[in-house]
Amino acid sequence: MGAVSDIVSMGDWTRMRVWGMAIGVAMLGFAGLVAAGLIDPAKTLYSSNRFIWLSALTGGLLFGFGMVLASGCGSKTLVRIGGGNLKSLVVFLVMGLAAFATLKGITAVARVATVDRVVIDFAASASLGQWLANLTGLQPAVAGLALGLVLGSGLIVWALAGRDFQRFDNLLAGLGIGLIVSAMWWVSGHLGFVAEHPETLEAVFLTTNSGRAEALSFVAPVAFTLDWLLFFSDKSKVLTLGIVSVLGVVSGSAVYCLASRSFRWEGFGGTEDTANHLIGAVLMGVGGVTAMGCTVGQGLSGISTLSITSFVALFAILLGASAGLRYQMWRLERSL
Repeated sequence: MGAVSDIVSMGDWTRMRVWGMAIGVAMLGFAGLVAAGLIDPAKTLYSSNRFIWLSALTGGLLFGFGMVLASGCGSKTLVRIGGGNLKSLVVFLVMGLAAFATLKGITAVARVATVDRVVIDFAASASLGQWLANLTGLQPAVAGLALGLVLGSGLIVWALAGRDFQRFDNLLAGLGIGLIVSAMWWVSGHLGFVAEHPETLEAVFLTTNSGRAEALSFVAPVAFTLDWLLFFSDKSKVLTLGIVSVLGVVSGSAVYCLASRSFRWEGFGGTEDTANHLIGAVLMGVGGVTAMGCTVGQGLSGISTLSITSFVALFAILLGASAGLRYQMWRLERSL
């Protein structure tokens, strides 16, 4: 959200270049893991022959607008909780509830009956790599690797071309986040993969809620975290990559804020502030699940696989965030 805000309000692309570098590194990391035979791109959460363009577009718009009202996306919410922000704790609870309802509850029924019905079915994977393979006659794995290398390298070069970008903290953020996403792909897709489960004799990914390879995301995992906390005594509720990631971001933020003495309690500023955060949390929960991911889930993890659904979702999130920021500016002007 901060990157979009900088562009809309000041025309500053520095933070967007950080995001671009992170995407580029994640693309290269995913392509490298596939080339090394460490993960199977056909078994990721984002791999499908169904192009759910309307779900990605609608969910992305809702999520993007919602994260502006809620003062940040899912990952930013977790970071702020670790710093003592009680508003973000409320957003976390409401977003998790809305996300769970959209996974399995009342809004899930509405989602399945509406936007999820509008799909384009392809004979093979709905990804840019598969499209390139169809055009060139290359093997899909080779085409995906080549395109990942080209796009990933291009984004890194674009990021480095910015004069204001070339600072240590920007380089660390872009490179570090991209490498973390790549590491998560390795953990879920290789380390946590069992070719033959001793009980079911089926191939299984042990560390994910979806049963497929996943990387970072912060909407559905928030719902699964609440589910794990509420039904802790149920032995079928186990820690997964998503749940541990949620707990890890909050813990890491708390450790940093306490060590740097920047931890401070913060609450709502008034009724309108409360209403905005509640509405934003609902929009993020519903939108994030509908779009199959958030700014991190689709904007980094999904994009790294070259899924065309992820590209649509990211575009919609950026569009929704831009609309949300312009709405806030309009509201501010009216109040003056």
